[in-house]
Amino acid sequence: MKPRIIALYLPQYHPIPENDQWWGKGFTEWTNVAQARPLFKGHYQPRIPADLGFYDLRLPEVRELQAQLAREAGVEGFCYYHYWFGEGKQLLERPFNEVLASGKPDLPFCLCWANHDWTNKTWIKGKSHRRDSMIMKMNYSMDDHVVHFHHLLPAFRDSRYMTVDGKPIFGVWAPRDIPEVKAFIDTWQKLARENGLPGIHFVGYTVNSSGRSVQGKGVSLWATDEAALHYNRILDLGFDAVISSGLSRAQSLCKGKLRMLFYYITKNSFLPTSNRCDYEQVMKNYYVEEDAWENVYPTLLPQWDRTPRAGIATNPLVNSTPEKFQKSVEEAIRLIQHKQPEHQILFLKAWNEWGEGNYVEPDLRYGHGWLDAIRNAIEKFQ
Repeated sequence: MKPRIIALYLPQYHPIPENDQWWGKGFTEWTNVAQARPLFKGHYQPRIPADLGFYDLRLPEVRELQAQLAREAGVEGFCYYHYWFGEGKQLLERPFNEVLASGKPDLPFCLCWANHDWTNKTWIKGKSHRRDSMIMKMNYSMDDHVVHFHHLLPAFRDSRYMTVDGKPIFGVWAPRDIPEVKAFIDTWQKLARENGLPGIHFVGYTVNSSGRSVQGKGVSLWATDEAALHYNRILDLGFDAVISSGLSRAQSLCKGKLRMLFYYITKNSFLPTSNRCDYEQVMKNYYVEEDAWENVYPTLLPQWDRTPRAGIATNPLVNSTPEKFQKSVEEAIRLIQHKQPEHQILFLKAWNEWGEGNYVEPDLRYGHGWLDAIRNAIEKFQ
């Protein structure tokens, strides 16, 4: 059975008036990517796109080419980040709106609500043209949840919308940030049934460890054995499943807990020359046995380097290659093989997060290597 690989997709690569105001005329994530420079010996920067170039997502031709690359690699579809701030305010909505209205590309999709505030650190640290730390704040209300649902109903009804057990998949990036989240979920489930849907398949994102112990008080020595507690915290809120990330846990085991605790307490204030980790070493500890649960959807991580966006206050992985990525994809597929076919889901994190060095689109160094790694891994299990 082929795994269901769903790629998280950033719709940021086109100018919008708000970004012009906050960051400068014509700003997109490409601004950060093109300005990136190596910060230590052997640092792979800048990362330059190959086949698609520095694209503009207002162009349907670009979106069609992305879909073609995804199909060829065995990616089932895109999970578009959805920026809804409440009271009808959205940002970066144009690419998905055009995909929905045009019916093209003919590639399955779903949505992940990126329900986090935008601050002057959202896209690049400390370089906003405005001095406000808060740029766009999330606002929640039960009335707005109703408006939000009806806004997305045409998408949920689209034949391309991906489902689990017949229910549209809806991801939530910060599930514990929503006030009265159980009431929000209950409201949407009721609205879904009233509008002819069997319900919504809610999926909440979470890490499987953090600097703060789930079961204790205060900052722990970076608990690395609490994945079940982290996952159940989300499931207990009413979510049907969890998108899991093991990056923080794996980095802590790579560096040592005391070093990670220092990194956490000092708010990432030391140089990447001292806090970088080897990709292969990190991926040895990325997955946990709880990722094999039926209602947990692990993530695939091809590479990770936020220095273009966040400068030296970051935590990059080094020495990632398509060959090493393929091994991690194979490990993830083995983890989920026993699940029901519709639940054999892996979220690719991500399709095109170029500013975080977290993408599989072709680049000048590796060409189609990242995409080939996914396809090759899938073929091994056919």
